[in-house]
Amino acid sequence: MDAATAWAEAMKFENRPNPYPYFAELRRTPVAKVAEATYVVTGYHELLALAHDPRISSDISRSPAGFGPNKPEPEPGSEHMKAYGRDASIIVSDPPDHDRARRQVMRHFGPPHSPDLIPGMEPFVVALANQLLDKALDKALDKAKARGKNRLDIVEDFAYPIPVEVICKILGVPVDDEAMFHAWIFDFMMGTDLGPEGTTEQGRSLAEKGRASTAALLDYLGDLVQRYAETPGEGLLSRLLHDDGPDGPMSVAETTSNAMLLLVAGHDSTVNTITNCVMTLLRNQGSWDLLRQRPELIPRAIEEVQRLQSAVQFFPSRSATADIEVGGTVIPAGAAVHLIYAAANRDPRRFDNPDRFDPLRKDNEHFGWGSGIHTCMGGPLARLEVNLALEILLRRVESPTLVVDPPPYRHNQVFRGPRHLWVDYVTIAG
Repeated sequence: MDAATAWAEAMKFENRPNPYPYFAELRRTPVAKVAEATYVVTGYHELLALAHDPRISSDISRSPAGFGPNKPEPEPGSEHMKAYGRDASIIVSDPPDHDRARRQVMRHFGPPHSPDLIPGMEPFVVALANQLLDKALDKALDKAKARGKNRLDIVEDFAYPIPVEVICKILGVPVDDEAMFHAWIFDFMMGTDLGPEGTTEQGRSLAEKGRASTAALLDYLGDLVQRYAETPGEGLLSRLLHDDGPDGPMSVAETTSNAMLLLVAGHDSTVNTITNCVMTLLRNQGSWDLLRQRPELIPRAIEEVQRLQSAVQFFPSRSATADIEVGGTVIPAGAAVHLIYAAANRDPRRFDNPDRFDPLRKDNEHFGWGSGIHTCMGGPLARLEVNLALEILLRRVESPTLVVDPPPYRHNQVFRGPRHLWVDYVTIAG
């Protein structure tokens, strides 16, 4: 199988439950050309080098893949990237703009200026997780009478509400608007297809719907940001607009783009990580009971799941600003460069038994949270949320089993995760 075929297969929706055999094919050539002016990097050492190479740009306007805000005819699936690129957000910009914007956000998100924000979310997450399981228990008692079973959808009943409410609280986005922006986010995720199906009639229809929903979401966030610009309120968005730090306040336009990034990335990958943790534990006999008996292993298990089932598989906005030789291949200046975290995380040159889930794995420096200057800002928050959510699930949910494996997956190749994860269980403890 040549590299272009392996890449196309990995991107097909039918292979979303398990793209890893195709990533393994791609790793035969760790840096491979898969289309005109498009290279994918699947080897661990090669990806690590390029993630820290200043000749790799994240400026979306440089990308030849049709993602930039001024491209007249965007490629199928580019609506998701363009949502981040209308006015550059942190993830699609380079230094010095990237560094300045990241400093502005981190002043209100973490140490040293805001050291209590993330730890202070713990009581909120714990209370919310327990409330969700109490609600699921009440619902199960009614349904069990008809079916004789207790069933929980880990995604809808548990994994989704927690990070959404957390990020809304942090940003100052009204959680009462969740039903509205959830539908928009769902549509533009569905409209993002970087594989061969994106060029089909159905793919173009989904892309058009995604375009409309992206515009609606950006308009909604733009209105919210404008209101905060005029009248300061609670939350990170308002603080960005009225910052008196050394970099000054962030503009309305840039705050809107970063609001899009922080709202979507601030919950979506965490939903996937919680769900992937439950799925992986239940796929591997004895793992649920091991972590239940030894909760001190939960943080290590979360890192192993992120290595094995990367919530963010790659982010397709990067390009080469010069000819770069790496892994025996020369990437020409101007080419798109996709760093495939999900493939590098299973590189046998770096990890022993890379396809095996090992909750005791020690040497586990994976790319599940990215690498280099674009390492996930929200990694510490996500770790807190996932750790607490998993701890409460392990303690309260008795004898869970997967109903369907593999579960149905969401459409998106970048933010990969189950659309539903149904679990049958004996009871939910009080």
